[in-house]
Amino acid sequence: MLRGARRIVVKVGSSLVTNEGRGLDEAAIGEWCRQLAALERDGRELIMVSSGAIAEGMKRLGWSARPRELNELQAAAAVGQMGLAQMYETKLRENGLRSAQVLLTHADLADRERYLNARSTLLTLLALGVLPVINENDTVVNDEIKFGDNDTLGALVANLVEADLLVILTDQRGLYTADPRRDPQARFVHVGAAGDPALEAMAGGAGSSIGKGGMITKILAARRAARSGASTVIAWGREPDALPRLAGGEGIGTLLVAPTRKSQARKRWMADQLQLRGAVLVDHGAVAKLVREGKSLLPIGMTAVEGEFSRGEVIAVRDPAGAEIARGLANYASAEARLLCRKPSGEIEKLLGYMAEPEMIHRTNLVLTR
Repeated sequence: MLRGARRIVVKVGSSLVTNEGRGLDEAAIGEWCRQLAALERDGRELIMVSSGAIAEGMKRLGWSARPRELNELQAAAAVGQMGLAQMYETKLRENGLRSAQVLLTHADLADRERYLNARSTLLTLLALGVLPVINENDTVVNDEIKFGDNDTLGALVANLVEADLLVILTDQRGLYTADPRRDPQARFVHVGAAGDPALEAMAGGAGSSIGKGGMITKILAARRAARSGASTVIAWGREPDALPRLAGGEGIGTLLVAPTRKSQARKRWMADQLQLRGAVLVDHGAVAKLVREGKSLLPIGMTAVEGEFSRGEVIAVRDPAGAEIARGLANYASAEARLLCRKPSGEIEKLLGYMAEPEMIHRTNLVLTR
């Protein structure tokens, strides 16, 4: 399963990036970038989710304790983000990789339109051979929209891009049945099922004064990642050549297997969990393209639009008799979709003044229901 993972999200924690708060660890970051380059040459698509902005900002500001006031956390993030982005850009470039910085908030992924925009940006970067380095946008978030920890952010990014694997690099070897520092009988967990309640009972609280997360956040992140079919590995970040060895199938750390395959998870998410906002009716030719050939829905195959919906909301696709054949995420709002009915994709920009996508619903955002 690890050898077959093509799209991989790697999350690294604050204590590793900043060497327990003593400032950015240039050697460690350089080593992970070298490993990422090795995976990229092997044909993998990679996204890095990195903590460390607040910790680096604290160091630059001379603060020894993590502040509690939100405005001070935001200030530390603003200061630290400069150094963090520069370090990754430098080290990735030294290893022949192009990079991009992407800052996200929970609102970017909770809102369907912004979710689609973020997804499109990340997939475009991957298609261009650019490695995205993602962090939470701590300079603008408030308590209502914070992810809370970058383990959660890593899982949500894995869901966003439909990754095959989430790798969480931490300062611990992996999951134990109990805290090995206190219980000499604690056993190492090599393999488990993501979402198993017993694993959550094994995990303790936060283990670092620098970052917010602990083992429990990593177990919960694995459960979230599994919703889209991504398995999770929790491994020691200082393990030599950890990423290439994992990609080669070696049993490093704790592997938490997603109980659902990617296609099944996505089908449940699209078909069962999201409320329909409207529908588009399509002709027989479009039905054949969708059902028999697995194609995207193009505007030229649409005959009518029902309801009022925004870009990114879930809509039904109905055949000429009105029977639902599929559901998917709309690339255009209902008012725009009405203008696009029976029109070729080449006329979208002329009709709307812009073109978000050539399809009304891309096949990766569409699930058949008939």
